Amino acid sequence: MKRHLLEGLYTGNGALDIIGKRKRGYIIFSVLFLACIASIVFRGFNLGIDFEGGTRVQFPATSAAGPIDTQRAEDVFTEALGKEPASVQTVGAGDTATIQIRSEALTPDQVSKLKGALFEQLKPVAPNGTSSEALISDSAVSGSWGGEISSKALWALLVFLALVSVFLALYFEKWMAVAALVGLFHDLIVTAGVYSMVGFEVTPATVIGLLTILGFSLYDTVVVFDKVKENTRGLLGLTRRTYGEAANLAVNQTLMRSINTSLIALLPVTGLLVIGVGLLGVGTLADLALVQATGMLAGVVSSIFLCTPVLVDLKMMDPKYKLQAQRVAQRRANIERRHSAAAADDVDLSDDDAVDAEVRKERAMVVAGGVPARNPKAVDQRRKPGGKPQGKKRK
Repeated sequence: MKRHLLEGLYTGNGALDIIGKRKRGYIIFSVLFLACIASIVFRGFNLGIDFEGGTRVQFPATSAAGPIDTQRAEDVFTEALGKEPASVQTVGAGDTATIQIRSEALTPDQVSKLKGALFEQLKPVAPNGTSSEALISDSAVSGSWGGEISSKALWALLVFLALVSVFLALYFEKWMAVAALVGLFHDLIVTAGVYSMVGFEVTPATVIGLLTILGFSLYDTVVVFDKVKENTRGLLGLTRRTYGEAANLAVNQTLMRSINTSLIALLPVTGLLVIGVGLLGVGTLADLALVQATGMLAGVVSSIFLCTPVLVDLKMMDPKYKLQAQRVAQRRANIERRHSAAAADDVDLSDDDAVDAEVRKERAMVVAGGVPARNPKAVDQRRKPGGKPQGKKRK
């Protein structure tokens, strides 16, 4: 069974019934989607200083006496300024670990007072063993600037989605465009939901990474849908496969390409995530890596297990494709009855029937693959026992 599965994956012969089991996939996607929506609504996002505005103070997380506790840093902030910070967190690990304190916008006097209190009571030490107030750095962004950044990020996302919609409408047929947008919306919500669950800061780098992975997701969907178009060309005039079966074959034929492309793309992204979080702390590298890793995985999975099944359900609402599916079922029932009758009468199918069946099979595969049809007479030629085709030779 395992060997058969691996062989089916690499040969792309339709061994995996992805379309036939799409209802199970819909349930999984629905649970994941609702979990992400719930996290976004109830947990929200850890918006960075670039979006909300405010002041951020950062210093090494180690003192001469050992690691500095975040609760102790919060207490010092409250004692020095008489109010609580918005958040206090440890970023990174080992010698490079730092403590970040984020608060509402502080005046220069407040920042100076806070840095003095932090140095006097916590004594942060650099990795080289030195200790000075210069180790405590600060940065500030005004609320109006944060609002402008948020507005521009939202507009960038809306423009991207609008351009993608126009592209899909021109490149694909109607239902393919709708299915691709469903997958794109799913990838957007899942990536945002994971960011909400993990609690990473949402920065401009996050928005850039989000736009990047949405393009990657669209690319993978285009690859799959191109194969679906190729496999379903002229399908209404054939009775070999239904639309769902032809689409399932297309998914199988592109499955290994999607997996291999994603694995190769994820290797450097995973390296960025490990280095960004484990060595350098939560920062620009980690922002880009997390959003790209999540988006790439969501894009590959949705293009295979969501977009194509949705496309099949939308296409099967068309009476023409329903009628074609009925003709396929009727043809298969007729063949089954013929074989049953032949087996009961102990009669073999004639050679003409077998040749005719092979011709129909080859023509169907030619149309499904989008390959120009060969001369039917050449296909129908009988071969002699010696392996040479019958008929006159060309002079």
